[in-house]
Amino acid sequence: MPSRDQTGRNAAHVNQRDYPRLFLMILPAAIVFAAFFIAPMVKLAIASAAGDDGIAAYGAIITKPRYLESMLATVALSLSVTAVAVAISTVAGVFLVRNRFAGRALLISLLTFPLAFPGVVIGFLVIMLAGRQGLIAQVSLFLTGDRTVFAYSMAGLFIGYLYFSIPRVILTVMAAAEKLDISLEEAARSLGASPWRVIRDVILPALKPGLIASSAICFATSMGAFGTAFTLATNIDVLPMTIYTEFTLNANIAGAASLSITLGLVTWIALFIARSLSGSTVAASG
Repeated sequence: MPSRDQTGRNAAHVNQRDYPRLFLMILPAAIVFAAFFIAPMVKLAIASAAGDDGIAAYGAIITKPRYLESMLATVALSLSVTAVAVAISTVAGVFLVRNRFAGRALLISLLTFPLAFPGVVIGFLVIMLAGRQGLIAQVSLFLTGDRTVFAYSMAGLFIGYLYFSIPRVILTVMAAAEKLDISLEEAARSLGASPWRVIRDVILPALKPGLIASSAICFATSMGAFGTAFTLATNIDVLPMTIYTEFTLNANIAGAASLSITLGLVTWIALFIARSLSGSTVAASG
């Protein structure tokens, strides 16, 4: 029978022999990652420092009121969309996992259908709902004599972001809810716990990794969403639109690059915090 040391040496020998194969397997992903992430980010960093202000261009995010207001508005919008999407999706996701009824598969398909839509289409749907000729405007005109229009404001953008965020969150919640141990809930009820306490002390802690993961993804997606904002951005100044304006209309390459890197850092920090809070289970839950 081989000793433990001999077994370890054999395993190390096998691993060393596998290095060329592992390198060839990782190489395509490494090339794509370098070409479509590392190289553009390096180019953005160089462009942001090549302006008249140099590295001080990053300070403009705080010193320029328009940049600061755009950043704060984007963060506030993303946080509010994330909170509402997680609340709605948690209730709906757990319900759909726990109950079987006629039309359930169709309902899940409809709830996740917005994943197939690009941002521009979602923006157009918001206009059809709350635009000048939209459904809400027509109903309010009939009832009150005035048109209610909010498609081209933060409220309209909130509806659009919420529309494409719920499918992403609800799929993660459903995957986490399927792993819930029903016996823990039954034990809590047998000990006299109320339904709300079961939810607070049993269900929500079990769903925590999935909720954190989906919240981070929802927040990051809302921070960087452009198509919907571009379609609705009559009176909206969120960070992706500010970057677009600086790049295309003002030819401020350095400003647009610094804003882009800042946007990327904010979303990366959100994802990093989410992974830190729930550990490796974020990846599994997502």
